[in-house]
Amino acid sequence: MQVIPGILERDWHSIESMLEQIKTFTNTAHIDIIDGRFVNNKTFLDPEPFAKYSSDLFLELHMMVIDPIELVEQWAKVGFRRFLGHIEHMSSQKDFIEQAKKYGEVGLALDGPTHINAIKIPFERLDSILVYTSSQVGFSGPPLMDDRLDKVRHLKRLTNIPIEVDGGINDRTIKRARDAGASRFVATSHIWKSQNPAEQYQKLIEAIS
Repeated sequence: MQVIPGILERDWHSIESMLEQIKTFTNTAHIDIIDGRFVNNKTFLDPEPFAKYSSDLFLELHMMVIDPIELVEQWAKVGFRRFLGHIEHMSSQKDFIEQAKKYGEVGLALDGPTHINAIKIPFERLDSILVYTSSQVGFSGPPLMDDRLDKVRHLKRLTNIPIEVDGGINDRTIKRARDAGASRFVATSHIWKSQNPAEQYQKLIEAIS
């Protein structure tokens, strides 16, 4: 079981502040990138500043972009080691996986309405699967939707690879996600809206312990 703090921000100053805090309470960070075309939102998209954190943190990239294969190499060069690409705008799942495997771990990400039958690759070729469990991908804050956990349950019956959930995770919903079969839990707004992010992170750990 792993709780991973997420970052979905437009400016480097905010991201850097969060990364500095993350280093004090865990060793993994989940970075959301959104290109403004996948959904009507946009984040900071320059990989270069992240390089200085790649030795202190395991960096995973949640790629809410059109054709994520085009961005894998440039983010890998600055130290990202897990690539989670959304299949909804992916030209080739096979090519994306082959490209990402050159640099680290790879997972496919599913938006809430996307059925697991949209995964066209054998599960054993993946290191993980991310299920977006909130109402609107690309935005931090909307609540978890319980029907999204049905997808987690279905996946858990089909594969033993880690299932990561992202969207609406807090100290109550994380238990439901765990019971559905998830083993990685991305928390963004729940951590950063707290006056004490490290303490809030620890409460999430305790909730699934």
